Amino acid sequence: MIEVRDVYKRYRGDPGAHWVLNGVSFRIPRSGRLALIGANGAGKSTLLRLVGGIDQPNRGVVLRNCRVSWPLGLSGGFQGSLTGAQNAKFVCRIHGVPDDQLDEKVRFIQEFSELGSAIDAPVRTYSSGMRARLAFALSLAFDFDTYLVDELTAVGDLAFRRKSQKAFEDLAARAGLVMVSHSDSTLRSFCQSAIWLHDGRARWFDSVDDALREYKESVAA
Repeated sequence: MIEVRDVYKRYRGDPGAHWVLNGVSFRIPRSGRLALIGANGAGKSTLLRLVGGIDQPNRGVVLRNCRVSWPLGLSGGFQGSLTGAQNAKFVCRIHGVPDDQLDEKVRFIQEFSELGSAIDAPVRTYSSGMRARLAFALSLAFDFDTYLVDELTAVGDLAFRRKSQKAFEDLAARAGLVMVSHSDSTLRSFCQSAIWLHDGRARWFDSVDDALREYKESVAA
């Protein structure tokens, strides 16, 4: 289970330093599949980073009683001077993978990402698509209880996109999700419940359709 208790978040570099999240509280069951819905700037990605432990709240706490992934598709955390393989090994070590299993993990990442010999090239030489494929393959190399997804987009050719879609569907069938997406059909396909973020507040909905309807009515108004 993931529990968010009275969380406040603001960025002091912003003009006015307004509260992006203003007293947000909710619980996500271990196998829950939650959609985060709201306008641009409503705090969806901020909340996702807080749930994943990438960022910290100004006030309140986030409790994680399960293994939570980093946001799938996040490729900004790689060290550019290190190779793809070295970056992968570094992440594996952080997550407690024994040294005798590192090569197996890297082989999986290399094969799924289809990077080939580029796995041994510095990440700074990668295109954005190569980085995204490395990040996605790295995410699949671990068994998390809950996966965080922030506007995951398909990359690569048609065959790779199909492979990635199938892998994500298999993942969603066996684990919890917290998903940000501007695609209504994607949220309906993968999520059971939803939170609508508006004016720093979070409103829980047991139905994704109900949350989308309320959100769209507020936009129309």
